[in-house]
Amino acid sequence: MRMISHISATYVYPVTGPAIKNGVLAIDPKGKIKGVYTEQEAKDMQIAAITYHEGLLVPGFVNTHCHLELSNLRGQIPKRTGLPEFVKSVIKSRTSDEYELNLAMLSADIEMHENGIVAVGDISNQLISKSIKVNSPVYYFTFLEIMGFNPATAKEAMQRAKQFKAELDPLRVSIVAHAPYSVSGKLFGELNKYADFQDGPFSIHNQETADENAFFEQKTGGFLDLFKFLGQDISFYQPSGKTSLQTYLPLLSPKLKTLLVHNTYTSAEDMAYAKSIHQNLYWCLCPHANLYIENMLPDVNAMRKENLRITLGTDSLASNDGLSILSEMNLLQERFNVPTEELLKWATFNGAEFLEIESRFGSFEPGKQPGINLVDFTEQNGEVVLGETVKRLF
Repeated sequence: MRMISHISATYVYPVTGPAIKNGVLAIDPKGKIKGVYTEQEAKDMQIAAITYHEGLLVPGFVNTHCHLELSNLRGQIPKRTGLPEFVKSVIKSRTSDEYELNLAMLSADIEMHENGIVAVGDISNQLISKSIKVNSPVYYFTFLEIMGFNPATAKEAMQRAKQFKAELDPLRVSIVAHAPYSVSGKLFGELNKYADFQDGPFSIHNQETADENAFFEQKTGGFLDLFKFLGQDISFYQPSGKTSLQTYLPLLSPKLKTLLVHNTYTSAEDMAYAKSIHQNLYWCLCPHANLYIENMLPDVNAMRKENLRITLGTDSLASNDGLSILSEMNLLQERFNVPTEELLKWATFNGAEFLEIESRFGSFEPGKQPGINLVDFTEQNGEVVLGETVKRLF
């Protein structure tokens, strides 16, 4: 018979319900939740041995956007250059040294685990991260990125992605679009045809820079120089006269849960438009990466006003000084005064729901094994404010 233990803290955040002051979790030796109790319920049950912690007990964090394959670029890319120059720097800096890259990816995986991250939506362009993911205690869902702005290459790009996907087995993998400026309308069409065969949700980088909207509205901005750097002739391309999001979103299958990543230059008008045509959208914030690349943050207040389903990501170590969802929450709370309960939902349940793993992760509910983190905090004017340290208990 398995022994059940009981742990408590200043506040327990089930996420699917309100915070419980001096709440108690009943857990088995592997951290599976057997019960969630108020302080009074625990007394009524005459639970004798309860381990008490100062802090907040919260579910394990879900990182819905990461680039594990860029882990070796930590500290190598200049900050605040804007996205087109950032992309050039990444291309110039990527290495073919497999030992170096594997070591960096393993270190990044350990860092995420130690920072209380239990699940990751990871972008892949290669096969090299497969062994790290298969052997990690962290759950990974892989978004296999496809690129090709020239319509003539669409079928070839899709066929190549299908072959890559087969080689990534047994990982769960979806073939997804990199970004609107790197995927042709014809390639979006190929992805649409494949929607019924996807193993899970969809992801795309969205409006990370003002240059993206300028490219679609008027064929101006920094992407023209980026295409020249890449040696690509885009004389065939005609701008839509609309924002990036309003140009490509109608091309995506509304059947799939779809994550729009970054949203740094997404307007309230774009948000309302997106909600009107796609009912399965989630919106990922990677604030430290946004400051690193563009020195700009998304309009989080407008996103909250529109009641968007928000998730959190770290992006890569090429664009961030660390891989910590708690650090992303700290920044959002500092800049936008987002309540702790709301932030925790973004960091846990919403991400788990998007990745379709909410039966195990995302909240404290009996039967789940979501990971258990202890986070420090302060109270200001009666409100709980997240601290900067996290300890993984399970």
